[in-house]
Amino acid sequence: MFNEVPPMYNQATKLMAQVFTLVQTCPAGRVTTYSWIGKALGYPRGARMIGWIMKEVPRGIPAHRVVNSKGELTGSWAFGQLGEMRQYLEVEGVVFSPDGRVDLKSYGWDPLQELDVTDLQHILASTSPSVKVSERLLHLLRNDPASPLKKQN
Repeated sequence: MFNEVPPMYNQATKLMAQVFTLVQTCPAGRVTTYSWIGKALGYPRGARMIGWIMKEVPRGIPAHRVVNSKGELTGSWAFGQLGEMRQYLEVEGVVFSPDGRVDLKSYGWDPLQELDVTDLQHILASTSPSVKVSERLLHLLRNDPASPLKKQN
């Protein structure tokens, strides 16, 4: 296992599972952002952290539905070849602007706007943390200056 304090590992595992659950909740033909997911989980400045977590997304999670706050496809490297993320979204009916962005007003899915508080709490409470946190992610969560979970020195 990791030489990691169990509470941090447990917190990271729960957070990862909740991120993946919210991404799965985003409907086909819509996109969400790293920022919106972070805010829905109580981390209003956690977009970068959500990006780190999305780098470890398991198969079966519709990661192509997560874009940056400008509607840009920043995670497309994870889909094998350039343009594949866009193809997945286009198959779902998402239309891109001439500069390659998704119009968030038309296609955006913000969990805090789309779900009522009770539904969001229920979704997050029913999350099963059956994911494995990598050493890389634990290191970032504990040490990166942008991490909301950074250990206090």
